Amino acid sequence: MPKLKTRKAAAKRFQKSGSGKLMRRKAFKNHMLQHKSPSRKRRISGLALVNERDAENVQLMLPYL
Repeated sequence: MPKLKTRKAAAKRFQKSGSGKLMRRKAFKNHMLQHKSPSRKRRISGLALVNERDAENVQLMLPYL
């Protein structure tokens, strides 16, 4: 069997947690931050779990993660 290639765009966007679940960044923290409240910015700073319906597709893009 040939080696499987990792989708590099997905590799830059997802990481695996200690328990093996896939993590993603939250949206809306790129620009226009001056009108967002500090609490809102803190809330969207952390990582979130990839939805279980999407996790299978993400896992196919990252065969060795």
